[in-house]
Amino acid sequence: MTLIKSISGIRGTIGGVPGSGLTPVDTVRFASAYGEWLKRRFPGRKLMIVIGRDARISGPVISDLVKSSVISMGIDVTDIGLATTPTTEIAVTGLKADGGIIVTASHNPAQWNALKLLNEKGEFLSEGDGRALLQIADNDDFVFCGVDELGEVKIDQTWNAKHIDMILKCKGVNKPAIKAAGLTVVADCVNSVGGLIVPQLLEGLGVKKVLKLYCEPTGRFPHNPEPLPENLKELSSMVLKGGADIGLAVDPDVDRLALVCEDGSMFGEEYTLVAVADYVLKFNPGSTVSNMSSSAALRDVTMRYGCQYYSSPVGEVNVVEEMKRCGAVIGGEGNGGIIYPELHHGRDALVGIALFLSHLAESKTRLSLLKQSYPVYVISKNKIELDANTNIESVYKTIKEKYKGQKIDDRDGIRIDFEGGWVHLRSSNTEPIIRIYSEASTLSEAEERAGEVVRFVKKV
Repeated sequence: MTLIKSISGIRGTIGGVPGSGLTPVDTVRFASAYGEWLKRRFPGRKLMIVIGRDARISGPVISDLVKSSVISMGIDVTDIGLATTPTTEIAVTGLKADGGIIVTASHNPAQWNALKLLNEKGEFLSEGDGRALLQIADNDDFVFCGVDELGEVKIDQTWNAKHIDMILKCKGVNKPAIKAAGLTVVADCVNSVGGLIVPQLLEGLGVKKVLKLYCEPTGRFPHNPEPLPENLKELSSMVLKGGADIGLAVDPDVDRLALVCEDGSMFGEEYTLVAVADYVLKFNPGSTVSNMSSSAALRDVTMRYGCQYYSSPVGEVNVVEEMKRCGAVIGGEGNGGIIYPELHHGRDALVGIALFLSHLAESKTRLSLLKQSYPVYVISKNKIELDANTNIESVYKTIKEKYKGQKIDDRDGIRIDFEGGWVHLRSSNTEPIIRIYSEASTLSEAEERAGEVVRFVKKV
């Protein structure tokens, strides 16, 4: 059993004794702490939050516990039912709510669930707010209200349709071009909430033929739900068999988007953001942002348009903060996460689908050929297990000294920029390991550079 508490929420496997997994006790404690944090944030105000969930089997149980806890704090709830993470974020601002909770473990397997916590902007909590909430939870520092002050629950299942309508009206979404292209699209929604909303979106965009793969929202994931190449073999096969123009894969809460080309090859999750940014910059030149572990291809594409690229520490909240600071027109993360501020500041695979299909339709070429138009980079991902007594800061200091002749960014671990590539070292918040990502124009170059750093770290 596993229970992970972080500034963005609580995540764990279902079952076990309290404190060892996401048990009812832990769920109530954390949801109540969130309610207390909101009451301190908005003292004297009658509060309301939005709750949505993905389709995983434990969802109804966890969602009911969350709702009961929050209304016991005197806070009203608008339950939007089965809804994606971006849909819930949009509902928070659309309903002028004071916050929101998404019951989803994102790309984690079915035995996991989690509470993702939102502020009144429909965005994840800042580090400071998250730490304040964790302290409330650790100390059980909350008080439940009396019977006359209990909150109420309202059901509102209109937000999937509203989300689609907002996407169709977004700048750059070219429905006529998509319809004229006569596209055939295969959608793998891993039997979660994407199975409800992705086909509806594709039909609304004018896609000629939608082939559904695992679009029943049963919560019984037919394969590992993280949209990585090794988990998308059936999607690739169905694209080939169906003569489709493109295959789409989303994770259980639909904030990540992966693509398969018409020849069954992977477009590459790092390139989802790159291609969408290329399209957006054509009609709306401006700054772009991705995190420090994302491909340099976004930087290169941004520079083609004479625009400025910025990086941020890893984590959606950090990307969003940097996007707001520099007024970015598009941003996200290299895991297939698209953030399009024209709609909202949150990773949204749905608006990513709409923009990408518009790009493909307007390009009037095959997806595999479109990919060839982008800079070629390959990322190697490694990790080093650490002794429990390892002084991470001392290790980082030694690395900075060794590579002092290179450009170094120490905002989030250590990133070293070399000619034609980079290496990024980050210590895990949940495990005694250092993750080492390396990018170069070939896999052998990336692995060679990563290997050099790994050997040095082990020596240290």
